[in-house]
Amino acid sequence: MQMNIKKMSLRKLQDLIQEKGPEIYFQVIQVLGNDPRGGAQKLVRQCQAQLDEWKREKERIGRMFSYERQVWAMGYRLAAGLDEVGRGPLAGPVVAAAVILPGELFLPGLEETRRLSGKRRQELYEEIRSKALSIGIGMVHPDGIDEANVMMATYKAMVKAVNALTVSPDYLLIDSLHLPGVSQPQAPIAGGDGQSCSIAAASVVAKVTRDEYMLEMDKLYPQYGFASHKGYGTLEHREALEKYGPCPIHRRSYGTVREIISLSSGAVFSDE
Repeated sequence: MQMNIKKMSLRKLQDLIQEKGPEIYFQVIQVLGNDPRGGAQKLVRQCQAQLDEWKREKERIGRMFSYERQVWAMGYRLAAGLDEVGRGPLAGPVVAAAVILPGELFLPGLEETRRLSGKRRQELYEEIRSKALSIGIGMVHPDGIDEANVMMATYKAMVKAVNALTVSPDYLLIDSLHLPGVSQPQAPIAGGDGQSCSIAAASVVAKVTRDEYMLEMDKLYPQYGFASHKGYGTLEHREALEKYGPCPIHRRSYGTVREIISLSSGAVFSDE
C-alpha cells in the first residue's frame, strides 16, 4: 500500500483519502512526510489534523460507554439504552427505541446526536441496525396520547420498545426518566443521549423511525407539510391547521389543536 501511495498523483491520493478516511491517514503521513512538494505537505497536514480529530472523537465516544462499563462490572451483560422522540409535536406518535449494543462500538457522530445532519443520522441508523444485538420500537399514536397524557404515552411507548427486543435486556439505561412497569433494574441518566452510547443509539433509531413515519403521513395529508416540520408546531403547520382543521393524526388534547377545533366552522377531518 505504501508503494502505491508513493506512486499516486496528489489528486488521486486526495480522492483515496476521501474514500478511505482514518484507515489511510497514518500511511499518507508516513509516506509523504519528507516529500518536499507543497501539495504533498498540504495533504500531510490535512491527514494529521483529521487523524487528531478522529482520535479525539474516539476518546469522546469511549467516555460515553462509562455507564455501560459500570453495568457490565456489576455482572449485567445486556444493557439496553432507551430514548424517545415526539412529546412536543401537535401531530403524529410518540416513538421510543430500545437498543442493545454488542460491547463498545466506535460509531462516529454518536456523541453529538442532536447536531447530526439528516444524512449522517441516516447513516448512523443503518450502522446501528446492522451491528446492534437487538432493537425494539414502541409507538403510541395520538388517540393514545389524548386518552391519558403525553407522559403516560411516553412510558407506554418505552415499555413497548423493551418488549419488542428479540433479546431480553437485564438492565435499562434511560434518558432522564424512571420507567414504571418493567422488571429490569434501571438507571435514569440526565441528558442520557450525550452521556451513554446505548441511549444515543436509541435516540438515533427513535428519531429516524418517527421521521420516516411522518414522511408517510405527508403523503396522506400533504396540505399540512408534515415532511418539513414532522408535526411540530411551526408557523407553517399552525397556518395549515387554521385553514384545514385537524386531521386524524393531530393530538386533539393539545392546546393549539383544541383551540382550532373550537374555532373551526367544520373543516375538520373525521376518523369515522
